[in-house]
Amino acid sequence: MDSSRSIVRVSNAASGVAPSLAAGVVLLAWVFLASCVRMEAKLDEYGTVPDFTLTDQTGAPFSSATALKGVDWIADFIYTTCPGPCPRMSSQMHQVQKALVDVEGASAGKIRLVSFTVDPVHDTPPVLAEYARHFGAKPGIWFFLTGPQDTLQHLSRDAFLLGDVNASLEHSTRFVLVDRKSRIRGYYLTEEPDAISRLIADTKGLQRRERD
Repeated sequence: MDSSRSIVRVSNAASGVAPSLAAGVVLLAWVFLASCVRMEAKLDEYGTVPDFTLTDQTGAPFSSATALKGVDWIADFIYTTCPGPCPRMSSQMHQVQKALVDVEGASAGKIRLVSFTVDPVHDTPPVLAEYARHFGAKPGIWFFLTGPQDTLQHLSRDAFLLGDVNASLEHSTRFVLVDRKSRIRGYYLTEEPDAISRLIADTKGLQRRERD
């Protein structure tokens, strides 16, 4: 066999592989950058949550001006006798807690979880405390709040834009991401399959940008 022809064939084959390999590298790089852009995408602002004072599951006063000062937090509205979505939502909030607060509590100073009751008549602090224990709420991280119905109504309807708190006990199934300046940065419909993963990614991205 002519060795020069063999060399030519090998050279041509190699020249065909090189562009394919380069194209593959470019595609992988594009996918990586696209995922980074999604993870670090700028979050919109949907208004500001005013300072409020309620009562937490220990019976202690909860002042947002101090308890939530300088931290990012995630809110939802539930009630303890809810036969529908609330147990699922609280299980999902527990997933968020596990993802954002490690076992040593290293992230404890950076995030809070806040569950507001829509049934303040029934959901007294002892009732909320038992509910919190059932769902593995970390003390000082995940708060369950009750108080005057008009305060809860104002927060749900006017601040979070999630609807009324009244005797119907109907409530939103969204989680709400709030930044350290009390600005609402995202809504997450908990029925959606990727809602919790998006919330966790958005919260981590928000915290990275706030550190920069």
